[in-house]
Amino acid sequence: MARTFREAAIAGIGHTEFSKKSGRSELTLAAECSKAALDDAGIHPSEVDGMITFTLDGSDEIHLARCLGVKDLAYTTRIPGGGAAAVATVYQAMALVNAGLCETVLIWRAMNERSQYRFGQPHTLESAFQPGNGTGSLLWCMPFGAQTPATWESLAAQRYMQTYGVTNEDFGRVSVVQRKHAATNPHAWFYGKPITLEEHQQSKWIVEPVLRLLDCCQESDGGVALVVTSLERARDLKQKPVKITGACQSIPYNVEVISNYYHADLATMPEAEGTAKRLYRQTGLGPNDIQAAMLYDAFTPQVLKQLEAFGFCKRGEAKDFVRDGHIEVGGRLPVNTNGGLIGEAYIHGMNNIVEAVRQVRGTAVNQVKRAHNVLVSSGMAGAILSHA
Repeated sequence: MARTFREAAIAGIGHTEFSKKSGRSELTLAAECSKAALDDAGIHPSEVDGMITFTLDGSDEIHLARCLGVKDLAYTTRIPGGGAAAVATVYQAMALVNAGLCETVLIWRAMNERSQYRFGQPHTLESAFQPGNGTGSLLWCMPFGAQTPATWESLAAQRYMQTYGVTNEDFGRVSVVQRKHAATNPHAWFYGKPITLEEHQQSKWIVEPVLRLLDCCQESDGGVALVVTSLERARDLKQKPVKITGACQSIPYNVEVISNYYHADLATMPEAEGTAKRLYRQTGLGPNDIQAAMLYDAFTPQVLKQLEAFGFCKRGEAKDFVRDGHIEVGGRLPVNTNGGLIGEAYIHGMNNIVEAVRQVRGTAVNQVKRAHNVLVSSGMAGAILSHA
């Protein structure tokens, strides 16, 4: 039968517990979250014909397929990078379903990032050559001591602070809100543990005067999976279908993941701006049509920059947008209602996608009223998930 265009939807979500020491292999975590997502959708593993993950993921597709009982794969791929890969996996899965190349696409990310290895620790010069890590910026900054994600982020964030009069206290307000959301989320590592702005300001400096400890995401063990299929098929499955209204990537000239030192204006986030422009054009929607946003929050400055890049406020105004309460549940644009990577867990942004799905389904712990369109972003990619 000839291929025809089909709308795509997320039909299943699944995750393991989020911890600091899982006590099992990454392959086991991958199998657990994948099976949970398939069970959530009501799809047997033998029906999976596409699989997508990150270049950094340690679980082999063939081994995972064997663990699950996947019978015949039509397509597999891996997306370069860390958090930037998260929503890009959804974009590619959508494209496969749109084109009729796959019927059931499984996306997963599983890692023992706290107990097995730590992304927050200093990197070696040799690590710049690892697949998916990029080479240009890291080769220039590592010999001078910038060897951690926090130092890479701070170099650009300090320019943003100087340009718009932003302080670390402004960043702290993001952390306080996300920990507030996490405190009511039983899945979150910081469940029941909100913080005050004073506590944020008393946390130790990681890179002075930009980032404190409570400006940084967690280091977590765990796994997250999604199941993408056609919207038509999803309507007949167990869960309320969540339509992928649009998804896209933007990788502008001279931009690299996190170590962005070559683009024209370090006070902006051009990859997020490009994603926003493409996504709004693709969907016909705009900032006023979005009821909630799950924004990649490896570090608090990234949240402020994305609020501006996606047009929820003007450049330099994100600090005021946050101060006025707009990113809290009940505000203009609730952000990272699960607690995000700062409050819930750091599974390279995948858990934020799960939260976006829950918001559209109406099953989130911190549910946003009338969450018809929810934005989810991960640096160089973005998607709008909507009621079917």
